[in-house]
Amino acid sequence: MLRRLSLRDVVIVERLEIELDAGFSVLTGETGAGKSILIDALQLALGARGDAALVREGAPRAEVAAEFDAPPALAAWLDEAGFAAEPTLLLRRTIDAQGKSRAWVNGSPATVAQLREAAEHLVDIHGQHAWQSLTRPAAVRALLDAQAGVDARPLAARWQAWRQALAALHGARAQRDTLERERERLAWQIGEVDKLAPGDHEWDELNAEHQRLAHGQALLDGARAALDAVSEGELSADALVSRAIDAIDEVQRYDAAFAGITEVLRGAQAQLEDAAHTLGAYLARREPDPERLAELDTRLSEWVSLARRYRRQAPELPALLAGWKAELAALDAAADLDQLERAAAEAERGWRDEAKKSSRARAKAAPKLAAAVTQAMQQLGMAGGRFEVALVPQDEPQAFGLESVELRVAGHAGSTPRAITKVASGGELSRLALAIAVTTAATPSGEGAQTLIFDEIDAGVGGAVADSVGRLMKQLGGTTQVLAVTHLAQVAACADHHFVVAKALQGAATVSDVQPVSGEARVAEVARMLGGERLTSTSRAHAEAMLAGNAR
Repeated sequence: MLRRLSLRDVVIVERLEIELDAGFSVLTGETGAGKSILIDALQLALGARGDAALVREGAPRAEVAAEFDAPPALAAWLDEAGFAAEPTLLLRRTIDAQGKSRAWVNGSPATVAQLREAAEHLVDIHGQHAWQSLTRPAAVRALLDAQAGVDARPLAARWQAWRQALAALHGARAQRDTLERERERLAWQIGEVDKLAPGDHEWDELNAEHQRLAHGQALLDGARAALDAVSEGELSADALVSRAIDAIDEVQRYDAAFAGITEVLRGAQAQLEDAAHTLGAYLARREPDPERLAELDTRLSEWVSLARRYRRQAPELPALLAGWKAELAALDAAADLDQLERAAAEAERGWRDEAKKSSRARAKAAPKLAAAVTQAMQQLGMAGGRFEVALVPQDEPQAFGLESVELRVAGHAGSTPRAITKVASGGELSRLALAIAVTTAATPSGEGAQTLIFDEIDAGVGGAVADSVGRLMKQLGGTTQVLAVTHLAQVAACADHHFVVAKALQGAATVSDVQPVSGEARVAEVARMLGGERLTSTSRAHAEAMLAGNAR
């Protein structure tokens, strides 16, 4: 649950820290005192979209921190994301005057998306316009799916796969003639290049061999001249080195320094012998080969001719051929209507299997949700009313499944439930939204939020209905942490903890503050909510009676 909320330089809040406890807590105060700022700030810490307008005028940045008991459901997520696992979970967010946002989870930098992922397990906020979602089909479906434990993502993924398979099939059918012509063109081009069968490195190898053969006589002449100079000529290097060795051999016994020179000369002589051997072998193997040179000329000419035809460089031909073959394989796959039809049918079966699974879960959850909301309606000024969750089969398959979800209501006994948008008034919609919010919050789907916030969701109700709202929220607070922003004294009197939001002028600036109240201060606040700023003995007595009645 939410343990602490800290704000700094947020709109008209300079510095504020509020500590919360289990049970049912209310936030009250005059209109414009800043109650909505607290909810907006909490939503900011939970990953809501930030805005530079939230930064208090003259401050460099706004900062919000929300500290929760770390829910077990987030343990694996924290570990996978690399965040420290602590008994508490601290979410922190800042926004500077330029609108730049930064976020942290347990002191480590985080993304706003990660804040939103964590928020799914922490807080569920019902706003004062919650009734509007009752008129939106997607929101109504999501409401039932949450109670049924239906994850819509696999169903949507199956639907998308089916759509893509159908698109590929229809595209292939529509473009059959075009694809066939393209296939014929590619096949002909591949056949032309395949006749040449260019190897990956053949172009470089051909050129290297052509260079050797084209200059074959010059190479032989050079090798012969080198061999003569090294060993076979009258005045060869080998003979000169031998002469030098002999000259030193005659005198080296007189000076030991000549020993090193002899070693160097003998090394040179060995290298000259190796060079002579290599040159001899080269001359023995090489002879002018005009026939092979002609073959190479022809092969190179074929490469150049084909490259010019397709406006490519000759070395690009192997890659060009491989690319064409890949395109042809893709066209063959696209033109395989039987395979595409099988793929589309398989994708449809996958979607229908997932859709039927969702339908079974929805059908099981719908009557339970209807009964629970009907029961709550009896306490909210709609005695005898009845609520239904209808599953309406679709004429055509839809991404969300085989049926749509329709909320139906009978406002009093004896009437037939009809679509909620056709029979419910604005006041009834608000009460229905409250009944649904309390009902769904009281029956979480397993990994639901541990803190529930009702932001003026009770607007537009009063009298005995307001008493019922307060009792429902107090009852809910017995198992879940509940925080309500309210203008109703009847609701505030039911709370386990009461906080008052007030604003005051400090110098030239207006600032907002929050303080817990109890005893006489709480009596005065409930009396203000009952009778306005001018407290009377009657309003105080009424407030005392309400608080005493709810304390029992």
